[in-house]
Amino acid sequence: MRDEGDAGSVVAGGAPTSGQGGAAEGDVPHHRGEQIPAGRAPEELPRAGGHGHGPRPTGAPAPYLARTKSFTRRSRPLHDSLQRTMERHGRDYVLDVPRAEGWTTVAPDYHPDLPTLFGREAPLVVEIGPGVGEQVVAAAGRWPGRNFLAFEVWQPGIAKLVSRAAGAGVSNIRVVEADAAQALPVVLGDASVDEVWTFFPDPWRKARHRKRRLVSPEFACEVARILVDGGVWRLATDWNDYAWQMRDVVESCPALVNPHEGERPDPLDPEPDRGGFAPRWPGRVTTHFETRGQEAGRRAHDVLGVRLPRSVAGVGEAEPAGTQP
Repeated sequence: MRDEGDAGSVVAGGAPTSGQGGAAEGDVPHHRGEQIPAGRAPEELPRAGGHGHGPRPTGAPAPYLARTKSFTRRSRPLHDSLQRTMERHGRDYVLDVPRAEGWTTVAPDYHPDLPTLFGREAPLVVEIGPGVGEQVVAAAGRWPGRNFLAFEVWQPGIAKLVSRAAGAGVSNIRVVEADAAQALPVVLGDASVDEVWTFFPDPWRKARHRKRRLVSPEFACEVARILVDGGVWRLATDWNDYAWQMRDVVESCPALVNPHEGERPDPLDPEPDRGGFAPRWPGRVTTHFETRGQEAGRRAHDVLGVRLPRSVAGVGEAEPAGTQP
């Protein structure tokens, strides 16, 4: 959740480039969408799930990431305390994911048995870009009867999320270290998710970079595919033109409805009488990232999309976007 234009700000989310907590505790945020430089190998984190991947062999070429992603990983060594946390608790939370063409991808045949990985059947919430885990860990404690699956690529953020989760004693969180835009179509089946959260995704504020934004018509179709009928997509941003874009994307998706259409118009909106913004959801905590945005004078907008029933004639069926059967 960081701003790709300012390594010191906290943005998308998903400011710090991926996740609400962003550049906390002195970490330099990574920039979503950057290619991993040739020759740079990511550090490996201990993982749950048992594929047994280790670090890339010394001297092996770094994988080439051919496409611009909504966010990619930039590696840096973990602080000693975070490394110890990962060695002790990482396997309880971070899934061991087989890779496709790059370090932030998942193999096309990776279809995890989530009830087995969580140890139970429960409603599933997906958070994209949890950053340091302020939101997802708080939610996991508040709703112990739900399972939470987070997609994140920022390794220090993952380590801090794991540290928070272990400290809070919550066991209903799993993390996939991958680009959500590529991973969701592979990892998650149709009508398998109750809620999707996209809080403060990277706004890619430069006009030439906005095509890299995660929230797009194509991604909305993917979210609609994985949501159960009546499931919700909760979004928030403190970047105004991204808020207008989120609203437009939700309202243009035939499988989603905005229950707040016409509400809370904003005079700064190019369509100032249009509205379409939700009240702040009480379950969305005020993160360090959002606080920094408020201090900079930015105001968050919330957007809500509800999955229409698949039985409704003529609506509700998103275009297939993935390989998951």
